[in-house]
Amino acid sequence: MSDNTTFTPAAGRPEWTPFYDFAIALLTRERRWRSALLRQSAPAPGDRILDVGCGTGTFAVMLKRAEVRAEVVGLDPDPDVLARARAKSAKEQADVSFRRGFARDAGAEPASFTKVISSLVFHQMPLEEKRAGLVGIGRALCPGGTLHIADYGLQRTPLMRAAFRQIQKLDGFDNTEPNARGVLPELMREAGFAAVEETEVIATVTGSISLYRALRPDA
Repeated sequence: MSDNTTFTPAAGRPEWTPFYDFAIALLTRERRWRSALLRQSAPAPGDRILDVGCGTGTFAVMLKRAEVRAEVVGLDPDPDVLARARAKSAKEQADVSFRRGFARDAGAEPASFTKVISSLVFHQMPLEEKRAGLVGIGRALCPGGTLHIADYGLQRTPLMRAAFRQIQKLDGFDNTEPNARGVLPELMREAGFAAVEETEVIATVTGSISLYRALRPDA
């Protein structure tokens, strides 16, 4: 794990972590975007999948249950949510491994993952961490590997912009504003990813969530 130990807790504040799963379900149309992300990432036999910023492990467990022959690894810097993720995977009898680390630490195993997933994480990162995280993810992917992100993206309408201010108050204006202005595709290209595309936009009561897909740098 990298030396920088600063991160935004999953729910914005450490004392709110126990309520994170409930808040995501209530405020983000979770079933809609998680189902879309699962379809897009399409776990297959033999896949080795890294879930960056896995939080409480909900999507990592979904990936494993969708394809038991895939290897799924969750990565997150928060020991509290990792404990919850391990408990959740054990309860669901899903064989998922979890490791402590930041997005930039994804490249600790170079060219070893066929797919990298990230959901509702990049909007919480400072701009330089977004860049470093994408570079780390690029290193982690094997040739032909793909990146799949679901996160708050460009807030295209006044209504979505106003709704997203709830997230900005919680997670910090400086970190979230680049996402609201649509910076993620630009940062992915800057990190060398190819075929970057926004595949879906889902309106929620906390702003619009975009799904992105991209190919490994130099693939």
